[in-house]
Amino acid sequence: MAKYIFVTGGVVSSLGKGISSASIGKLLESRGLKVTLIKCDPYINVDPGTMNPYQHGEVYVTDDGAETDLDLGHYERFTNAKLTRDNNITTGKIYYSVISKERRGEYLGKTVQIIPHITDEIKESIKKVTHNQRVDVVIVEIGGTVGDIESLPFLEAIRQLKLELGRDYAVNIHVTLVPFIKSAGEIKTKPTQHSVGKLREIGIIPDIIICRTEKHLTKEVKDKIALFCNVDREAVIQAVDVKTIYEVPLALKKEGLDKLILHLLNLKCEDRDLTGWKNMVVQRLKQPKKEVRIAVVGKYITLQDAYKSIYEALVHGGIANEARILIKKVDSEDIEKKGAEKALKGVKGILIPGGFGYRGIEGKIEAVEFARVNNIPFFGICLGMQTAVIEFARNVCGLKRANSTEFDKNTKYPVISLLEEQKKVKEKGATMRLGAYRCKLKKASLAYSAYKKEEIFERHRHRYEFVNDYRAVMEKKGMLFSGINPAKSLVEIIELKGHPWFVACQFHPEFKSKPDKVHPLFREFIRASIENKEDA
Repeated sequence: MAKYIFVTGGVVSSLGKGISSASIGKLLESRGLKVTLIKCDPYINVDPGTMNPYQHGEVYVTDDGAETDLDLGHYERFTNAKLTRDNNITTGKIYYSVISKERRGEYLGKTVQIIPHITDEIKESIKKVTHNQRVDVVIVEIGGTVGDIESLPFLEAIRQLKLELGRDYAVNIHVTLVPFIKSAGEIKTKPTQHSVGKLREIGIIPDIIICRTEKHLTKEVKDKIALFCNVDREAVIQAVDVKTIYEVPLALKKEGLDKLILHLLNLKCEDRDLTGWKNMVVQRLKQPKKEVRIAVVGKYITLQDAYKSIYEALVHGGIANEARILIKKVDSEDIEKKGAEKALKGVKGILIPGGFGYRGIEGKIEAVEFARVNNIPFFGICLGMQTAVIEFARNVCGLKRANSTEFDKNTKYPVISLLEEQKKVKEKGATMRLGAYRCKLKKASLAYSAYKKEEIFERHRHRYEFVNDYRAVMEKKGMLFSGINPAKSLVEIIELKGHPWFVACQFHPEFKSKPDKVHPLFREFIRASIENKEDA
């Protein structure tokens, strides 16, 4: 039977529960255990697919086409876990399922209540991930902060679940903040005490406390937290701020977290170090041999989490090329106001990520033209590919005012249009072309040189697609359609002949990149950008 680790958070949000959970997964995998991870989100949306990036940040997509919380991206980047729609549970999903059962009469006329019906549904959803795979440990992160009314059903569910599982089968880990008050020159433990106190009121007693802190905790501080929070001193784990998230597993291992978890779960595993992770990832990040400036041209630039996987995949590309990546975040609307030359001066590579809506589109098209004309390595992803097609149609093929029907329904040259199966879709949630699809590569292409194979599977999230009626005219002008979905003859990858490195794809390669297994397109994009010696 699988064992469980429940991760909660207190004091403030954005403490890094997701990174902590992913790091625990990494540590346990290094011990030879098979893990999977679950994110429980308290919001009532069924999934984050229809939420504005400013509200929620990036929407992460799994192979099976689930739109999920961005923390699942951290889970997959740190571990080898293969995640599905079952690995992200929301209040919306739980209530939707319970109400559907009630409508079908499955509760036999009983009054449907939070306890037991909602909590039972949560428990079943948590256990569901072990039904079709052998897993040693399930790590369950509860979103939100202890004290929030929204997360109470999830907390009650894990309280019950730990009792049902019994000793040696579940561990509660609480991530909390131990602030340093600069004016007083002191570390304060009271917020942690209150947070743990609130958790204990609910009936959950933490076995381990992970303390996020700017300063190293003294023995006296650890003893105080242990005393007032009723945990062993060895169970007070400091998580001091580090320069890169990929150092977190190393820091937690140094604190003995993996050893403590294995003891509490009564698991006996060989102790292995993380030398490979440290040498390959952290050392290359901290001691790069070169650096390169990359522009990310988007419309949600002010929010760090909106392009989370993009930024991480760029860092991975840097690791593979032993280079520090200097990311220049460029708002595409600023390009519309100031021009591409001013906004993109000095960058060695230009990346345009995915997105929706007309705002900032013309700025992205200008950025594509700037990269094409000045021979700057260019990488377009999803909407980035679509803007590359529009720019090429307008400025190379002479199809003036060519556009996507997303932005201009009456355009004379609809080079990008709604997928055929999307034309009858009315609802927005989970109705896009989602998940992994097959793509065949042409051998004489940059894409094939990167992947080193003819068939790939990549994750998608889009409604609009290249219109094949325009393939002939664009091929004649120098566009190479190097990746095609064979089932529906959909264009997946485009390239430009005669350009140092100009690749754009309809899928999202950033979702499959890891620090120790960089995605080939990001690796080659960074390599080409490093080789770009000319100033833009």
